[in-house]
Amino acid sequence: MGGAVSGWPAGGGSDVPVEPMSAATTAGGRVLVAGAYSVDLVFQGLAGPVAYGTEVWAEGFSMVPGGAYTLAMGLRRLGRDVVWAADFGNDAFSEAVLAAARDEDLDERGFRHHPRPQRNVTVALSHPGDRAMVSYGDPVVARPLAELIDTYRPTVVMLPFLQYGPEVSDALDLAARTGAEVFMDCQDFAGSVDMPEVAKVLGQVGVFAPNAAEALRVTGAGSVDDALEVLAGLVPTVVIKQDSKGAVAAEHGVRVVQPSVPVEVVDTTGAGDCFNVGFVHSRLAGGTLAECLAAGVACGAASVTAAGSGGALDAAGLRQWLARLSA
Repeated sequence: MGGAVSGWPAGGGSDVPVEPMSAATTAGGRVLVAGAYSVDLVFQGLAGPVAYGTEVWAEGFSMVPGGAYTLAMGLRRLGRDVVWAADFGNDAFSEAVLAAARDEDLDERGFRHHPRPQRNVTVALSHPGDRAMVSYGDPVVARPLAELIDTYRPTVVMLPFLQYGPEVSDALDLAARTGAEVFMDCQDFAGSVDMPEVAKVLGQVGVFAPNAAEALRVTGAGSVDDALEVLAGLVPTVVIKQDSKGAVAAEHGVRVVQPSVPVEVVDTTGAGDCFNVGFVHSRLAGGTLAECLAAGVACGAASVTAAGSGGALDAAGLRQWLARLSA
């Protein structure tokens, strides 16, 4: 999520010309991000637990663009050539995210504009160590993933959540034929490795990156180490995000652990997405698994120091955070 907070400039819903990316940004290839935006309404410093029949006051509030916007924005800040496939309507939330996207100079070729509301909203109740979320999205028929891959011919395809089924599998076959690596997050989407459709799709992705709770749920394992072992039997590269503990990964029989650094936590919303950005950025640069994991942890840690992912790093900021990790 970008640096904008409540009070974003108003944005329109029409297409605008987009200048070609410079040679510096295209080095390493194009990233296709396929996923919906969200507007995150983040309440911080809650006075107590939230329960039906009660009212709880918060010490702070921010309205920030999120969802797949965070992935596209984060990669763009790091200088990557990124196309974001997303849908926008004529509502205030769509216009606010469009304005933020234009402030970040995002490529708009993947945007579709609809003459109706296309609202995607998440209320995030944020505590220093965790958060609870309530979300709503207006229905829309997404562009087929295979069509997006065929149109934009990316080097990396980023999928923000666990998805599976024949259409997804066919699209991932196309990605393999065109030489694109697929990076898939998990999030709170149903599915387990006991389901043949899930196991098949995980065998087609290059990188699978759940958080610890998601890894345990998807595998049914009793520990993160066991979950990593199960997933490593299906996916070439597995990354498990562990919040303040950092992350652990496995690739071709090699296991890597990357601790985080102590930070003053403002809000954890979007931290996992920022981790994904750092990991993919380093992977495009030819980084080792350890280097990719360090970049992911650096970006994730930096993001929690601001509301939403307003702390997402640019290239200079990433270098400074990597120096902190290695100190």
